[in-house]
Amino acid sequence: METKRIYLDYTATTPLDPRVLEAMLPYFNSTFGNASSIHSFGREAKAALEGSREKIAGFIGARPSEIVFTSGGTESDNAALFGAASAGSDRRRKQVVVSSIEHHAVLHTAAALQELGFDATFVPVDRRGFVDPEEVRRAVRDDTLIVSIIHANNEIGTIQNLPVIAAIVHEKGALFHTDAVQSFGKIPFSVAGSGVDLASFSAHKIYGPKGIGALFIKRGIEIGPTFHGGSQERNRRPGTESIPLIAGFARAAEIAVEEMEIEARRLTGLNKMMRKNLLKNVQGVIFNSPDQDALPNILNASIDSSKVEIDGEALIISLDLEGIAVTSGSACSSGSLQPSHVIKALGRDDATTKATVRFSFGRFTTEEDIVKASEIFGKIVARTGKVPG
Repeated sequence: METKRIYLDYTATTPLDPRVLEAMLPYFNSTFGNASSIHSFGREAKAALEGSREKIAGFIGARPSEIVFTSGGTESDNAALFGAASAGSDRRRKQVVVSSIEHHAVLHTAAALQELGFDATFVPVDRRGFVDPEEVRRAVRDDTLIVSIIHANNEIGTIQNLPVIAAIVHEKGALFHTDAVQSFGKIPFSVAGSGVDLASFSAHKIYGPKGIGALFIKRGIEIGPTFHGGSQERNRRPGTESIPLIAGFARAAEIAVEEMEIEARRLTGLNKMMRKNLLKNVQGVIFNSPDQDALPNILNASIDSSKVEIDGEALIISLDLEGIAVTSGSACSSGSLQPSHVIKALGRDDATTKATVRFSFGRFTTEEDIVKASEIFGKIVARTGKVPG
């Protein structure tokens, strides 16, 4: 009998919810028009487009006109930072401020802006992964253009205090952006409550289709297009809108918001169960995810190199061979595991950082999955790890 595979990598992507697929299907065939066309087929597509935009805007307390559809979180992050730089009504503003634990879509964009003559400043985090608002205050200057602080980190789940940071940023007249890709649909989020000017979202993290996301742009904020060729999305994102994907995004968001409270409680229970089981089964385990002010679906754990030496890459591969799908949260370069910049930012040494596993739970995770995964993890560490010295 084939061993049941257990998927514990919901932060990387989620399976498409059957209810989302059902909502998408009509727009692949019967309602297939181009939303820019003025005939009846186009008008039907346009109605679906604007209806979806209204839904998503409503979930975050925005105006429909403030939602621009993109291909996903990475494009939204790029559009926010590059868009702010290209709009640049005040050319004297040449500083970009981001946290040290941003998604690479923000970190690499900040680095690219450096190449264009901007000054990028990287704000540190504490050992639990939180940005101290006072560090942001020390970083921002009179010439700061934009500050980007991730709402909930994709590797360790820490939730940042956006309203306090937003107030500090706005004191200097700078723009404030957040990557809300991991938090949207899992915890409450509103653009007014967070104080953001720009926010990024993605559908495939909430059981929607891949290839679709959104960028919130507060009314009155000037953002230049990242590319050109059409007048769609109010001249901010040219190209024919994908109505099936957009309709799927709206339906996925609707389900996530409706079920958020119940699902958060269930995931919190699974998270606590996994913590307890890992402490019981795994020698040298330490946790990088805080047990408070963090997403309920992420638990990031490392093997403390001072207690157990283990090959981090082999650890992930061994888990996969046992049918447990997880990730290290690290970038893979030329086939070799690189230390995660997020875990390094917490002050972990290289060996501990490499021996890191990100467990992320979702809609179809069961208690039995948690028990089995923790037991197998413990057996692999016991079998392949060794006491240093």
